[in-house]
Amino acid sequence: MFETYFPIFLLMVMGFVLSIVFLFLSAKIGKKTKMGKKTDPYECGVEPVGTTKDKVQVKFYLIAILFILFDIEVIFLYPYAVIARDLGMFGLIEICVFVAILLVGYFYVLGRGALKWE
Repeated sequence: MFETYFPIFLLMVMGFVLSIVFLFLSAKIGKKTKMGKKTDPYECGVEPVGTTKDKVQVKFYLIAILFILFDIEVIFLYPYAVIARDLGMFGLIEICVFVAILLVGYFYVLGRGALKWE
């Protein structure tokens, strides 16, 4: 059994060793220059406003939660759609419970005002 997994194990070890070697060589051989503009944050060609210590509004996190909710929904709905007929009524009830849980999350984010941009 070991001989079947040995090539995979060897490939993983070689990848790990090469990544460590490349990181070490980059740190030792790489060029290190400190310039005024090079260390400034880049914001799509616009001069940066404020500091990097500014707090991010909660709305951004709520939008991320909303994205994750719908991303997970799509990931689980595709396999269900493929075998929906085989699952029968049990599968329909389970997917309804799943969608209901997602709707609770959606209405939570909606109630917190994540989609109201000012």
